[in-house]
Amino acid sequence: MSNGFTPDLTGYLKRWREGDEGAFGAMLPHVYERLQHMARARLRHEAVGHTLDTVGLVHEAYLRIAQAGGTDWQDRAHFFAVASTAMRRVLIDHAKQRRAEKRGGGRQPIELDAERLGDAGVVADSDPDTLLSLDAALTRLEAEYPRHAKAVELRYFGGLSLAEVGEALGVSAPTAMRDLRFAQAWLARALQDEQ
Repeated sequence: MSNGFTPDLTGYLKRWREGDEGAFGAMLPHVYERLQHMARARLRHEAVGHTLDTVGLVHEAYLRIAQAGGTDWQDRAHFFAVASTAMRRVLIDHAKQRRAEKRGGGRQPIELDAERLGDAGVVADSDPDTLLSLDAALTRLEAEYPRHAKAVELRYFGGLSLAEVGEALGVSAPTAMRDLRFAQAWLARALQDEQ
């Protein structure tokens, strides 16, 4: 297995797309380690005591992928792009739940860190308002620049490397980096206007 990918993943996806329900379950051992890596990359910046751990994020995302059904699976890059989206949705839903449970407290300012383009320049913390503000800004970015927004989703929520982001988007790693830099600037402006 290189880079956490299995050469058989596309075959499993094809079999599942063609109606072989067992193919999705058989694929799990081959993608689980990679999904854990993606979740760890996303959660490593969360505060100690964050209520969603790596295993929980992987399992929730995997269940959402399994329940999605009807996806026209293309290849492993497509699978991990969908996994990134599922992780984003799990994290956003989790943040909404935490915000609903939270009593008092004001909104925290959102910082963008140019030194951490590996995370699309976003400083993550356990504040649900921060994550929800980011999600709203990312949704607006997606309406204007879908590829750039997807690059952020893949990198920030999915923890994919630049090469993997490029593969999923069908562009080179340098183009993926340019997309992330553009998105970082766009998001910084959008989040600053919101405050």
